[in-house]
Amino acid sequence: MNINETVAAMKAAIKEGDGGGQPFGKAYTVGLGLVNYDLEAGAKLLFPWGEKITPLRNMVPRDTSVRGDTAHRWKQITAINTGHVPPGLSEGNRGGVIATTVQNMLSNYVGLGEEDYVTYEGKYAAMGFDDVLAIASSNLLKSLMIDEERMILGGNGIGGLNGNVTQVQLGTPTTPTLTGSATTGGALSNGTFYVSVVALTQDGFQRASVATGVVQQISRTNADLSSDTISGGTSIPSAVANVTLAGGTSTQTLPMSTPVVLGAVAYAWYIGTAAAHQYLAAITTINSFVLTTAVPATTFQDAQTLTAVDYSNIGTYGFPGFLYQGPFVAASGAYYAALGTGVAGAGTQLTTDNAGGIAQINAMLKDRYDNYRLSFDTLWLSSQEMLSLKILIVKNGGAPLIRLIGNLDAGTIKLTAGTIVGVYINPITGDEIPMRVHPFQTPGTILGTTRDAPYADSRLSTLFEMKCRQEYYSVLWPQTTRKYQYGAYVDETLVYYFPPGLGAITNIAPTLS
Repeated sequence: MNINETVAAMKAAIKEGDGGGQPFGKAYTVGLGLVNYDLEAGAKLLFPWGEKITPLRNMVPRDTSVRGDTAHRWKQITAINTGHVPPGLSEGNRGGVIATTVQNMLSNYVGLGEEDYVTYEGKYAAMGFDDVLAIASSNLLKSLMIDEERMILGGNGIGGLNGNVTQVQLGTPTTPTLTGSATTGGALSNGTFYVSVVALTQDGFQRASVATGVVQQISRTNADLSSDTISGGTSIPSAVANVTLAGGTSTQTLPMSTPVVLGAVAYAWYIGTAAAHQYLAAITTINSFVLTTAVPATTFQDAQTLTAVDYSNIGTYGFPGFLYQGPFVAASGAYYAALGTGVAGAGTQLTTDNAGGIAQINAMLKDRYDNYRLSFDTLWLSSQEMLSLKILIVKNGGAPLIRLIGNLDAGTIKLTAGTIVGVYINPITGDEIPMRVHPFQTPGTILGTTRDAPYADSRLSTLFEMKCRQEYYSVLWPQTTRKYQYGAYVDETLVYYFPPGLGAITNIAPTLS
């Protein structure tokens, strides 16, 4: 039998399945690896992007300046007839001269940029699957925009007020107040405990964790092998406080607090049993904490290794965002309120006005109308405050507000679990204010913004915009190695023409029920 006849006989045997009555052994299994690879072409881009992750960046108008300069500048008239000169005239005489308030404003331009690269081998390996060069370029721009969103909300760079360069510095928190009177509820025994605290900016809170510690400085090696050292958003560590627990039991607790720091959205608490070392125990978004179990292990960040320097402002590495251009600047005219310390560890919650609203938000809206005749058009909240407001508004101080929707003629009405509180009615002006969750808003902080100019003939269509010396651009750098090296950049500043159109409430404890 020649080779062709042999192959034909084998094919016939395989087709018949039983070898044509003759045994036919098959040794080809999945284990041999002779299988196809069922891979869909194109990587799935499953990371947060778009309106859900950059709502402020999407909302803020953009304008490119062609005037150059190191900052965008403008003049604004903020008050007329500040002395309230009466208008009445005596016979034959002219009226009194009014006084006008003029401010010279500036906002410094800063460059933002990020880098990525694709190796030659990476490009070769992806052929027929995806365009990794396009993905690298596109994702790099998205990454830049996400970090730009963080800065628009809570960047703490150098800004300008009345022509002067200003910086929000956290300084040194007040030495913590410690109390050790509680003798139940914890697991602490008699002994002396030492505590210090570090206040954190919005950026500092985003970077910090109990596991890795707070970040005082970022030492960054750049794609061109240059280096930059950037502040991480931390205050000077406080002085060390101490207290001796002497309750005689092993169930004691250690409450601690420090006065609210203007510009801080969180606090890092360091605790130890020796004056020489205190280790990071917790990061809270209220100005207090209660230690109930043992002090942290020595593997956690030691406060005594921190430098006694204020690293809260990033300087020329960023522009000030809404929080640090308005509410956290004492002389800006923006609204700022911090809830009281309350009971250490529990803090102070928002309170209902028993009429479907929130007392603290009403106070903020009343203040803006009484002083500036304006209303916010958006309230930006974290998920914590979204839930707290839902509980407070629906519960309404014990008189729940519930609306049932259904056909009364039907035999049953189908109820839907859960409620949504998406709009807050300004009790002063009647305006509807959308409440929006922001992905980077710190729990315990509410931000109010006003976009549209509230006054006629203001010569403004919007109160804020991004002013760019250079809009987004990408560079494919010259190849000196077998890599395609990309950079995405923008040169810009956030301009808020009227800081009184901003407001914030901080140090809010969550409402859990």
